[in-house]
Amino acid sequence: MALDYSVIGSRIKQARLAKNMTQEDLADQIDISVAFLSRVERGSSHINLKRLNQICSLLDVSEGYLLNGASSNSENYLDKEFTDLIKSVSPEKQKLIYKVAKTIAESDIDEK
Repeated sequence: MALDYSVIGSRIKQARLAKNMTQEDLADQIDISVAFLSRVERGSSHINLKRLNQICSLLDVSEGYLLNGASSNSENYLDKEFTDLIKSVSPEKQKLIYKVAKTIAESDIDEK
């Protein structure tokens, strides 16, 4: 299973915000630039394991949570991510996301 860096970045951002930290606060504490942390949170840059471990320590989350989600073994582990995504976009984009998801769900493509 490939890592989804945008989901990992989103989890880092959520954990950072839950600790009432700015990007600048977190970046300063792990000695990276704010621009790099921003790219990590968007999923466009990857963070190394040393920095990931530092982030987990500062934000009081596990590496497993950031990499796989809190309960990745359950069937509904992406519910929160989908809910947060839907809440963050306009009603027009919500309709588009729904149509795309419905098309995929109803397709005859075999899942692997």
